[in-house]
Amino acid sequence: MPFIDFQTGHEHTIWDGIHGRMHHSEQLTFGHFRIDAGAILPAHSHPHEQWTHVVEGELEFTIDGETTVLKPGMAAFIPSNAEHSARALTACRVIDCFDPVREDFRALDQ
Repeated sequence: MPFIDFQTGHEHTIWDGIHGRMHHSEQLTFGHFRIDAGAILPAHSHPHEQWTHVVEGELEFTIDGETTVLKPGMAAFIPSNAEHSARALTACRVIDCFDPVREDFRALDQ
């Protein structure tokens, strides 16, 4: 499946106010997410490396105690097992990439 349409398929709610569609290869998970204004991503960590790229909106992001406001065109790199959290200052659209595959997210599609 070399081509993906992220505007089709089932959208999942990952946390309150955070919704997205994901696709998985053998090695990584790639997702497009909508985040409602004011939504909170609680502090957590996971063994996956993660990239979060902001397409629209403003997202206050904290990684290992360091906080910045991400705006369109900005990205965050979250190392494996780094504690991170976020708060949507406005409605946002982001692209997330996880390596290795998020099996918990893959299970949502089954």
